[in-house]
Amino acid sequence: QTQLLGVLLAAASNLLISVSLNIQKCAHLRLACQTELKPYYTSKLWWCGITLLGLGEVGNFTAYGFAPIAVVAPLGCVSVIGSAFISVFFLKKTMRTADILGGTLTVTGTYLLVTFTPNVPQELTARQVQNYLVSWPFLVYSILEILIFCILLYFYKRKAMKHIVVLLMMVALLASMTVIAVKAVSSMITLSVKGKMQLTYSIFYIMVALMASSCTFQVKFLNQAMHLYEATAVVPINFVFFTTSAIISGVIFYREFQSAAFLSVFMFLFGCLLSFLGVFIIAKNKKEEHSQIPFIDCGHIPGHKLTGKIQPDSHSSRYGTMNKEDDSVKSQS
Repeated sequence: QTQLLGVLLAAASNLLISVSLNIQKCAHLRLACQTELKPYYTSKLWWCGITLLGLGEVGNFTAYGFAPIAVVAPLGCVSVIGSAFISVFFLKKTMRTADILGGTLTVTGTYLLVTFTPNVPQELTARQVQNYLVSWPFLVYSILEILIFCILLYFYKRKAMKHIVVLLMMVALLASMTVIAVKAVSSMITLSVKGKMQLTYSIFYIMVALMASSCTFQVKFLNQAMHLYEATAVVPINFVFFTTSAIISGVIFYREFQSAAFLSVFMFLFGCLLSFLGVFIIAKNKKEEHSQIPFIDCGHIPGHKLTGKIQPDSHSSRYGTMNKEDDSVKSQS
C-alpha cells in the first residue's frame, strides 16, 4: 500500500507538471497577442501555472519517500504523455498518430515497470543511509562517476565540446546523486513526521547539501542543452539518460533489486524500453513553434499589391528588399 501510494503520487504529480507547463505556454501566447507588451510575471494565468508546477515538484519529492527510485524516476514519462494530449485542449494543437502510438507504448511500459518493480521497505532511517553511503559498491560507483564527469567536463570546458550527448550525460550523472539525496531526505522527513525523529542526524543535512548542489549544476547544463538544441531532441534523450542513471543509482545505493527474480527484472527492463520508445515517438518530428518574421506592408507603392511585403534584411545596409523590383520602383525609392 505504501509503494502504491508513492506510484499514484508520482503519476499525479507528473500529470500536474504537464498541465502547469501548458498553462504557462498558453499565458505566453496570450501575452504575445496583446497590443501592449507586458512582462510574463504580470499574468495571473502564468502564476497559476507556476503554482501548479511547484505542487507537482513537491509531490514528486514526496513520492520518493514512499516508492523505490526505480519506479518513481520512469514515471516522468507521464509528464511527456500529458503534455502531448493536454496541449490539444490548451494550445489547440492537432492530435497526431505518433502521439497516440507513443502514448500507448509508454502507458504499456509504465504498467509493466510499476507491476514488476521489487517491493522493498521504503522507511529509511538516518543510520541506514549512513551505512549505504560508506558501502563499498557505492564508493566504487562514486569514484567511477566522478572520473567520468571530470573527463566530460574537461572536454566541455577545455575542448569546447558541447555535443548534446556530452551535456546530457553530465546532467544524468548529477541526477543520479540528486535522486539518491532526494530519496534519503524525503524518507527521513516522512519518518520524522510519523514521530521517529531523524532530523537531528548530520547525515540529513549532508544529503540536503548534496541535493541542492547537484540540482543547481544539473539545471545549468540542462539549460545549456536547451539553448543549443531543439526541445524535441533534448526531452527524449534527457528522459532516457536521467531514468537510466536513476535506476542504476537506486540499484547500487539502495539495493532495490537485490532479491528480485530474473523474470521481474526482465519485465521491468522491457517496460522501461517501451517507455523510452514511446517518448521518442511522441517527440519525433514534432514541429517547433517559432514567432512569425516581422514585415512591413508595401502599402500603395506603384507596381505592388497590398499583400506585398518588404522583408527586413539584417545582412545588408538597406532596411529591406522587395522581390522583382522594377526600375520605376527603384527610381522612386
